[in-house]
Amino acid sequence: MQLPSLHYKGNVEKKMTLHIFLQIMGKVRLKMTPRKNHWWYITEYIGTTGFTTGPIPFKSGTEQFDITLNVKKHQLEVNTSEGQSEHFPLNNMLTVADFYQNLMKMLKKVNVSVSIVDLPFDLDIDKPFDEITEYHHYDEDYTHKLWKTMLWISNVFKEFSGRFYGKTCPVHLYWHSLDLVVTRFSGNEAPPMPADARISDKDAYSHECISFGFWAGDENVPEPAFYSYTFPAPDGLEKETIKPASAQWIDNNGSPMALLKYKDLVSTDDPREELLSFLESTYLAGAKKANWDIEKLKVPDLKEM
Repeated sequence: MQLPSLHYKGNVEKKMTLHIFLQIMGKVRLKMTPRKNHWWYITEYIGTTGFTTGPIPFKSGTEQFDITLNVKKHQLEVNTSEGQSEHFPLNNMLTVADFYQNLMKMLKKVNVSVSIVDLPFDLDIDKPFDEITEYHHYDEDYTHKLWKTMLWISNVFKEFSGRFYGKTCPVHLYWHSLDLVVTRFSGNEAPPMPADARISDKDAYSHECISFGFWAGDENVPEPAFYSYTFPAPDGLEKETIKPASAQWIDNNGSPMALLKYKDLVSTDDPREELLSFLESTYLAGAKKANWDIEKLKVPDLKEM
C-alpha cells in the first residue's frame, strides 16, 4: 500500500485552519453530549467521508444529529435523525469566523440550540472564533491526505486495540491537540495529580494508562509522528528496547516518550507491520516497567474460552 506523503513544514497555516474548524465542531459535541470518563464523550472520529463528531443527542435525547467535515466533497455537513440535512462549501477563502458563523446558522436551521465557549483551546489565539479572519487556508489536497492517513492509522489502531482484554478507549481524535489516540488501562488508579492541575488532566489521568497516538506535527516536533507514553512513567522506561529500529525515546516534559516519525514508516516495505511493532513494543516496555499483569490482559483465543 502506498501511504500519502504528509508534511508539517509548508502546511502550518493549512493545519491550523483545519485544527480550529475541528475544535469548533468538537466544542458543540462537548456541550451537548452526556459525560463519560476520561473525556471520551467529546472526541471526534475518522469516518468514511471525513472527520465527524459521530451522533450527538438533541431535543431532550429523543433525536440525534452529527457534524461531518466531508473531505471528498469539501463541505461541512449537518444531518439529523429526522432527515434534515444542511451543508456549506469549504475553500481557502473561508475564514474561521465564516466557518463558525455558518455552522451556528446551520444548527439553528435544523433546530439545534447550542452555545459554546467560543475561544480556541491551547492554540495561543486570544480572540473568539467569530473574530478569527487570519486563518482561511483550508486546502483540499492537504486535508484529504491527512484524512486518508488517519483513516489507515485508525484501522491499524483498532487492530492493535483488539489484542487487549482490559479497559481501552475507542480509537478517536482529540480535537484540542489534533491527535488520533488509543489508550490502554491497567485497571489501577494512578496517584492523585497536584491540586492545581487542570480538571481535564485530572480526569484524563485518573488511572494508570499507556497511550498511543499520531499527530500531524507542531512546533516541538515539526513533522508527523507516532508516539507512546506510560502514565505514571516508571523508572528506567527509556532504557527499554523498542521497535522498529528508527523509533527512539525522547524527553517529553520530564518523562520518556517513544517517537516514530511518519516519514520513516512510509519508506518501509510493510508499514502496517512496522506500526504494529512500534505499538506492541512500546506497550510491553511500559507494561513491564509498570508491573502490569501482561498475561492476564491478553485477549484469549476464542477456542480457549
